Amino acid sequence: MAANTIQPTDVPVSSYLDTVEPAQRQADARALHALLESVSGEPGRMWGASMVGFGTYDYAYASGRTGSWMRLGYAARKSALTVYLCNGGMERFSSYLIRLGKHTTGMGCLYLKKLADADPAVLEELLRAAWEMPSQTPYENAQAQGKVKPKATPKKA
Repeated sequence: MAANTIQPTDVPVSSYLDTVEPAQRQADARALHALLESVSGEPGRMWGASMVGFGTYDYAYASGRTGSWMRLGYAARKSALTVYLCNGGMERFSSYLIRLGKHTTGMGCLYLKKLADADPAVLEELLRAAWEMPSQTPYENAQAQGKVKPKATPKKA
């Protein structure tokens, strides 16, 4: 089976942050980085060329594919700050998202055009909850919500 194409690197996070433009996006990325370090208690690490991750977890899909991924992370993209919650679905965070402020979401991502658009206390609560919540693959999250049936375990002879 193929390994993840995005892997942790030894590139210093500061080198990445120095390249983020415009200046406001860079300032937002630095502030988010500091918040994620505070929440996780771990230093950020580059994953690929443009993602910063905090901590890791191991996963296994129903197909048998296994790997490791960041528990929390972010990227300063051209259109928005992307926060990777990496826990298997945004439904798990609905109580925070309704109070957060202006944002959009993807499958496991939170998009903030400006950090100032989010309530800082709610953002910290959300990130702490995501850090403390057991990580799930999208398949495991769908199982937990009853959207797919768990695979039957073979009976022992």
